[in-house]
Amino acid sequence: MSWIREGELNLLEKISANILKAGPMPKHVAFIMDGNRRFAQKKHMERQEGHMQGFNKLAETLRWCKHLNIREVTVYAFSIENFKRSKDEVDGLMELARQKFEKLLDERENLEKHGVCIRVLGDLNMLPLDLQQLIAKAVLSTKAHNKCFLNVCFAYTSRYEITNAVREMAWGVEQGLIKASDVSEPLLSECLYSSKSPNPDLLIRTSGEVRLSDFLLWQTSHSCLVFQSVLWPEYSFWNLCEAILQYQLNHASIQKARDLHREHQALQQLEADRAGAAEHLQSHGNGKPPDAQRRREALLQYTACREERVQDFLEALKRKRDSFFNDLWSAGVSA
Repeated sequence: MSWIREGELNLLEKISANILKAGPMPKHVAFIMDGNRRFAQKKHMERQEGHMQGFNKLAETLRWCKHLNIREVTVYAFSIENFKRSKDEVDGLMELARQKFEKLLDERENLEKHGVCIRVLGDLNMLPLDLQQLIAKAVLSTKAHNKCFLNVCFAYTSRYEITNAVREMAWGVEQGLIKASDVSEPLLSECLYSSKSPNPDLLIRTSGEVRLSDFLLWQTSHSCLVFQSVLWPEYSFWNLCEAILQYQLNHASIQKARDLHREHQALQQLEADRAGAAEHLQSHGNGKPPDAQRRREALLQYTACREERVQDFLEALKRKRDSFFNDLWSAGVSA
């Protein structure tokens, strides 16, 4: 089954989509695609077939999102916790992933036509080497595409992602790229696997479970969360419309919360910069209290230096992450 489903909406779906698009639409939707195993049990089929049906539903859902002008989708494909499942099921999921990423590479022309950029978020070192190489090829071969984005969370949990972001900042301090005082909430966000993406506007979980299961905990603090009872392989266009309607009904309060959070972050950063500038003045002063003009100049200089340090650190972090994928690509080519 293809990653990209062609085809138009039917007349009723088109009318409904146009009505929805008259209101505020989510630009980034995240899915916890839950219920594949229960679907397989319900239909008296093998678990692996349930997972295959789940992938087919993802391809169909991406088509709906395209028609609804939703440019970015993030899916929870494989949690680190899933490694605790039976060996047969884990091996089956790894094989399914191999098949689907091989299929994706076969469809590169179609992905380029639609401008689809594939990103894989998680610790790829936990995966078999051949699968890591397939993923690296998929990521690198679509990285220049910019019409729509699919983020696949694989070997991922949010707590692991946040812990890794803290490690990256500690590495930056050890390397002398940033100071400990440069560490902040916005900087941590820039160190997450998802740093290239805006936070999701809407998160949808299927199957009736009402928990996030360690998925995008940091990124969804100001997102609309919708829990639906339908099993993922049975998900429909109308289920998606229902979730978008919930987002629209709560859009104003979500936007207000985001705006307040941004203001609070900016204020926190300003206070931190003032404290840093004051400390610098105290350690380099002549014993006399600085006047207002000198304090303003010191603040501007301190802020500019911090921003330059942070930018250099983020560029170094990007090079480190890019080299990981490039090395995998090169190893796969030479193998």
